[in-house]
Amino acid sequence: MDLKKTDTEVFNKLREALLSISARIAIVPHVNPDGDAIGSAVGLANLLVNKGHRAVVISPNSYPAYYNWLKNKAEIVFADKHRKKAEKALEESDVLICVDFNDIGRAGKLQKSIEQFAGITILIDHHPGPENFCDLMVSAPEYSSTAELIYDTIIRLGYKTFIDQPVAECLFTGIMTDTGSFSHNISRPNTFKVVSQLLTFGINPDKIQAEVYHNFSAGRMRLLGYCLNEKMEVFPRYRAALISITKDELKKYNFVPGDAEGFVNYPLSISGIVFSALFIEKEGYVKVSFRSKGSFPANRFSAKHFNGGGHLNASGGEIKTSLEKAVALFRQLLPDYLHLLENAES
Repeated sequence: MDLKKTDTEVFNKLREALLSISARIAIVPHVNPDGDAIGSAVGLANLLVNKGHRAVVISPNSYPAYYNWLKNKAEIVFADKHRKKAEKALEESDVLICVDFNDIGRAGKLQKSIEQFAGITILIDHHPGPENFCDLMVSAPEYSSTAELIYDTIIRLGYKTFIDQPVAECLFTGIMTDTGSFSHNISRPNTFKVVSQLLTFGINPDKIQAEVYHNFSAGRMRLLGYCLNEKMEVFPRYRAALISITKDELKKYNFVPGDAEGFVNYPLSISGIVFSALFIEKEGYVKVSFRSKGSFPANRFSAKHFNGGGHLNASGGEIKTSLEKAVALFRQLLPDYLHLLENAES
């Protein structure tokens, strides 16, 4: 839905929920948070602290080290390391805001705590097909990122005066990373309008770009080189490619969360390729990421075969099987989608 057409009553109730300065507010991003989830959660938390609230970000697990430079005015609790502290923080909160996910299963081990939350629950997200698990919902799939949506939500609520440089840096980071440094999901002028407004708060885009994309470990770079040289399979007939990584390979290259972020995009740089998949072996399941160009529905492919979902050109999922069987399934499915792959614009 268009944010401007979102029911005014939703924003009235949202404003009412955030009216009390003494309100304790918890913000939860999805498990394995990416730049948009982190930027949205921390940016919103910083804004609420500026407004006078007591805010806490409760993340299901830790996020990549190259986001540690973001300034946090609110406390951040990682549930995988401090489960009891995370649950207590939720219990003591009056308002819960879920950002950058619309399927409660994406909250990981925090799902039960969210389901049992006694206060007001709010969803702010840009993924299609939201589940109805919150009292209030601000859902707008046409947005490039949740960070962009949060900025417009802040403006709609009349809270622009509480935006400062740390808030703007977080939201810019969310937009930048979820658009692949402005390479996709950028067809709406509003994205650049929001970015231009964020620039007025004194942020340095060059520095943010360097902090996020020029701050990797040597192990991550070696893993990327290994994947492109040894693990990438290209299927010219189907205009598709895949990369698969085993647990032993992750261990060999000293993998830490976030190291494989963006790997799935590289095969799309090959001429003629419109569909790319990344398979990562986990304990008891395989994590899958999909990216596509043009009209090929990566989200439908993911939802139908890999228990996932997401946007038309960017989606993810997982499947409880071996890495070998997951990759074999992908290969077997390609002929069924030949007509869509042939006609997708590159």
